[in-house]
Amino acid sequence: MKNFKFALMALAVAVSSPAFADDAKSSITGTWRMTSLQVTDAGGKQTEIAYSGQVIFSQGGTLSVQAMNPDAAAAPTPYTANGYEAYYGPVEVDETKRTFAITVESSLVRNLIGQRMERKFEVNADQLTITPVDPEEGWRVTYERL
Repeated sequence: MKNFKFALMALAVAVSSPAFADDAKSSITGTWRMTSLQVTDAGGKQTEIAYSGQVIFSQGGTLSVQAMNPDAAAAPTPYTANGYEAYYGPVEVDETKRTFAITVESSLVRNLIGQRMERKFEVNADQLTITPVDPEEGWRVTYERL
């Protein structure tokens, strides 16, 4: 019975996942490998952090993120636990506004579950740059298409 309930939940998510707003295949659809993460402090100083990770935008309208800080002693952030970030959920992409929004369905950091996070993006050839909608968050992450 437990497996049946799980299968029904998975089917409901698959059927209700939003498609991309403008097109079945957005410019960000695909698998991307992280190449850089920059953080800007309150004084405006930018620091490169040695993260590794990937982001996947599926054609079915889901987003999956995994990233890791190699420093196991790194302080937790609102998105990480023990230097690791992982979350998944349906995503809405607006190619015109160059934004996407994910509603977190599952996450390593359970406080993120149910939250809607909106981000800006820019695609240049095989490079994807993601920034927060609120510049006060002070980060910028760059990926390359796999």
